[in-house]
Amino acid sequence: MSERYWLGMDMGSISANLALIGEGGEMRFDLYRRVDGDPLRAARAALAEARTALPTDAIVAGAGATGSARHLIGVAIGADTIKNEISAHACAAVRLHPDVRTVFEIGGQDSKATMIRDGVVVDFAMNLVCAAGTGSFLDAQAKRLALSIEDLSAQAMRSVSPTPIAGRCTVFAESDMIHKQQVGHRQEDIVMGLCLAMARNFLNNVCAGKEIAPPILLQGGVSANLGIRRAFEELLGQPVIVPRHAMVMGAYGAALLARAANPAPTRFRGFDVCEHHLHTRTFSCDDCANRCEIVEILDGDSVVGRSGGRCGKWEGRQAGSER
Repeated sequence: MSERYWLGMDMGSISANLALIGEGGEMRFDLYRRVDGDPLRAARAALAEARTALPTDAIVAGAGATGSARHLIGVAIGADTIKNEISAHACAAVRLHPDVRTVFEIGGQDSKATMIRDGVVVDFAMNLVCAAGTGSFLDAQAKRLALSIEDLSAQAMRSVSPTPIAGRCTVFAESDMIHKQQVGHRQEDIVMGLCLAMARNFLNNVCAGKEIAPPILLQGGVSANLGIRRAFEELLGQPVIVPRHAMVMGAYGAALLARAANPAPTRFRGFDVCEHHLHTRTFSCDDCANRCEIVEILDGDSVVGRSGGRCGKWEGRQAGSER
C-alpha cells in the first residue's frame, strides 16, 4: 500500500522551505533554499528536489502554504490550507516541544514573538517597520564583511569582549560597525556586538510588554547563527532552545496544519507543477474607487488563481471568468 505524505511550503523573502511529513506527523524530507527574488521559480525548484526524494508510488494527501508569499504559492501548488507564519510556527513548536511557552521567530523581512500557554497561542507581536532585527540585515552585513553566515556565527562565538553596536536602525548600525572597524576593534567582537544589538532590539521592540516565559524556542533562518542564540541567552539569563528542523519550522507547521485539515480530496496539483510555466500578470480593477491591483497567477495560458483585491471578489475566480 502506498504511503501517504503531507507537504508544507514556507515562502519568505529570503528562503523557500519545504517539508514532507508522514502518517504520524514525523519529518520525512525537508529543504531550505534561497528565493533569489523569484518565489515561483524557487517553488518549482523545491518541488523538483522533493519529487526525487519520494518513492514513485507516494501519495500526497494534502498540502499547506505559509510565509509572506503564501497566497501566491498556495494558488500555484494547489494548497489545501494557507495559514500565516504565527500559526505555522506555533503548530510546529508545540509538536516538537509541547511545553513551549515562548517562540522567537526571526525571518528575512520581519521578526515575531509568539506567546503560547497550554499549547494555544495567546499573544503575539511582529516587527514590520524596520529591518534592523531581521535576517536580511544580518545577511547584508555578512556580505559586506565577506563572510558566510556560518563564518559569521563562528566569529561571534569566538568573541570575548563584544563591541557595543547601535542596533535600533540599519543605517546607524552599519555606520557604527564601519567606525568600530576603522578604530581597531576585532572583527569577532564587532560581529558579536551586532548579534547582541539585534537581540536587544528584538526584546525591546517586538517583545515590549509581553511575558517572555520559558521554555523559549528560537526558530527561522536566523536560528542558524549561534551568535544570536548566545545573545538572547546572555540578555535573558536563561536557556534558549533551537529545536530540530529550526530552519524549516514554518514549512513543517504548514504540513502539520494540512494534515490536521484532512482534505478529501486534496487540491495539490502534483509535483509535475515544477515543469510548468508558472508566471503572473496584473491588472487594475475599476469596479470601485479602491482600484485594486489584482495579481493573476497563470500556469501557461490558464489562470489558476487571483489575489490582491480588498473585497475578495477576484479570489477563487477561475480561468475564463469575465472581468
